[in-house]
Parts: sequence; C-alpha cells; structure tokens
Amino acid sequence: MSLPIYRATVLTLYPDMFPGHLGQSLAGKAMERGDWSLETVQIRDFATDRHRTVDDTPAGGGAGMVLKPDVLARAIDSVASDPRPRLLMSPRGRPLTQKRVRELAEGEGVVIVCGRFEGVDQRVIDGRELEEVSIGDYILSGGEPAALTLLDAVVRVLPGVMGNAVSGINESFEHGLLEHPHYTRPQVFEGAEIPAVLTSGNHGAIEHWRVQEALRLTQARRPDLLDRD
Repeated sequence: MSLPIYRATVLTLYPDMFPGHLGQSLAGKAMERGDWSLETVQIRDFATDRHRTVDDTPAGGGAGMVLKPDVLARAIDSVASDPRPRLLMSPRGRPLTQKRVRELAEGEGVVIVCGRFEGVDQRVIDGRELEEVSIGDYILSGGEPAALTLLDAVVRVLPGVMGNAVSGINESFEHGLLEHPHYTRPQVFEGAEIPAVLTSGNHGAIEHWRVQEALRLTQARRPDLLDRD
C-alpha cells in the first residue's frame, strides 16, 4: 500500500519564491514522484479594498507595518480544515530542531504562514493557533526563506526521499551531537592523510573514533547541546 502524499501549503505574499531549490535534487525528484506536494496561497488575494492592502501601521506607534489580521485570517481560513499543524515562521518562535523536523515529517503535512514587515497581528496568531517557529537568531526579510529551509529539512526525511535511509541516522543533531568528520579518496591530499583508523577495517574502532570525534566537535562548537536532557 502506498503512503499518503505529504502536503505542504504555504501562505505568502511572494508565491514565485516557491518551490525554489525544493524543485531540484532529492526534494524535486520526490515531488515529481508524488511523495509530497507544495501549493502556495497568495495572501494579497484576500484583501477587499481596491488597492489590495495587506498591512497597516502598528497600534501604539513605531516603525514599519504589520500584516492585517482580517486579510491574513481569511487566507488561513481558505485552506481546508485538517489536522496539519499551522506554522508561522518567526524569529521569536521556538528554535527548529531535528526532533521537531522528524515530528512534522510523521504527519500529513504542514500549513506555513510567511510573515513580512514588522510582524503579524497577535490576534491571528492566537485565534488561528499558529505555532511560531524560528530557524535561527537572526532576522530575514520575510518568512519565505525560512519556510523553504523548514520544508527542505522535513522533505529529506520523508520515507523514500533519501536513497539510503541510513544516511539520515548519523547526521548532526540526530543523537544530540554534531556529526563526525568525513574523508574519502585520495588517501593523501595536500600532504594530509586519511586517519589510519578509517582504513583499518576494524569497524568497532571506527565507530569508537566517530563517536569521540563527534563529542570533541560538539564540545568545541556547540557545548549547549551536551547540556540538554
């Protein structure tokens, strides 16, 4: 029995930014096979004035503009009601983790709202139960690049997308550690050799080396990962 298609719906003011790089490589091939689908909803289509206005000045004053709640709510409500989580790409959201990526990949799909301007009216976030998700501690011009990043992470772990399912098991963050270094032929490159243990044929020693290198890199670069439960 074939698996149900994974459905991604993205609400955006810039639908031409999709599928972007998701139309290439593994994700693009998976889309062609029908493993997953991507549709975009133009938020501006749900504005009712002749100028198709989607934003207004922030209440209380301040710089920038805010996405109007009535327009965005209509756009969200136009998406068929189903169990898919509704995500809002936002720098103030919970950081995206590999664990959350795996959880999202196990569902039927996602609905993603791409913010713009200074932000989204809080009443829509609350009323439509949007889960705010961040891909890092920095600011982008809009939610579209973040949505593409999230979908890239999710699609690649869908069943059958990676040619070798084992490829995703030992990657960074899968076990709370950064990934160990990799090497391949030639044996000597610019005077540096492949570590002898990797060509020893001793699989136990190789695995031990990889674990120790993962611990070393994690301690040096992301010690916060070692402090997590």
